[in-house]
Amino acid sequence: MARYFENTSIFNFSWDQVACGYWKRYPNPQSNHVLSEDTYCRHVKDGCLYTKRLLTKTNRVPKWGERFFNAKSVKIIEESVVDPKNKVLVTYTRNLGYTKVMSVVERVEYRAAGGGQTVARRSAWVDSQVFGFSRAIRAFGVDRFRKNCNQMVNGFNHVLNSMFPRAGAPAPASTMAPVAHTLQGDEGRSRRRHRQGQG
Repeated sequence: MARYFENTSIFNFSWDQVACGYWKRYPNPQSNHVLSEDTYCRHVKDGCLYTKRLLTKTNRVPKWGERFFNAKSVKIIEESVVDPKNKVLVTYTRNLGYTKVMSVVERVEYRAAGGGQTVARRSAWVDSQVFGFSRAIRAFGVDRFRKNCNQMVNGFNHVLNSMFPRAGAPAPASTMAPVAHTLQGDEGRSRRRHRQGQG
């Protein structure tokens, strides 16, 4: 049975700012594990923006996990829906490959809150089908996901502060590795660019 984890984060930025900053989350000082992001599908339907992206991340595992994981990186598929009328952004992510060893499915819902804030409610399901080790792998997956949540929030806040600086607030320092981006259009054309510094 999959292990479940959830938490709530509050961003001191409006929903419009969070929804705009979401697409520029990488790079940031907390995201050195994110190697690339590729947008391969995007369309508008009923006033909502639907996007599918493929992210590549490094796959760091503890010593004991090397017998199950031998890939240096992992592919993550991300699907999102932006509803500007109701001010809701919902994202779904899941890993591709090694899903029998450990699969992680995540849902995050960003909603406007009072006082110019945005609430992010994150839910995750971690599962493993490795006989005799599934319970330990699930526990490891949940623990790592819990720790990564703080990095995700801190990194996103860094980007938001860079994009929407507050009066009197110091600009965040930039010590980030480049992230490769690709946007693939309907005609199959793609353009790749590398960014360094703040997004």
